[in-house]
Amino acid sequence: QVWLAESGGGSVRAGGSLNLSCKGSETTRSGFCMAWFRQAPGKEREGVAVIDDDGSTRYADSVMGRFTISRGNVEKTLFLEMNSLTPEDTAVYYCAADSGLCSRARGRLTLSRASFAYWGQGTQVTVSS
Repeated sequence: QVWLAESGGGSVRAGGSLNLSCKGSETTRSGFCMAWFRQAPGKEREGVAVIDDDGSTRYADSVMGRFTISRGNVEKTLFLEMNSLTPEDTAVYYCAADSGLCSRARGRLTLSRASFAYWGQGTQVTVSS
């Protein structure tokens, strides 16, 4: 069984930065795909970034060049460095994971919520103008 817990959310002004962290429980499984999603009020949950077990990544167009996803030194740890934040980044951010390699389409990592079986409870990020 896997649990995930996010931390690092808060309130910042536009142009500022935040770093999110996610820690997960130990399991007998290996080779986890991990990702960050976010959900704004009244909006669908959307993928932000995904990182495979081999370190490959993919970002949503809206955050590319501003956000960086990375893994920690232990399994099932995840980070999201967020820079140049705007009010459009305001949302609850969720850590997600699934066993095995990340799914791919035409060689590209996919960032679909259906690909992830394990989810954290989320951490609020608020960006003011």
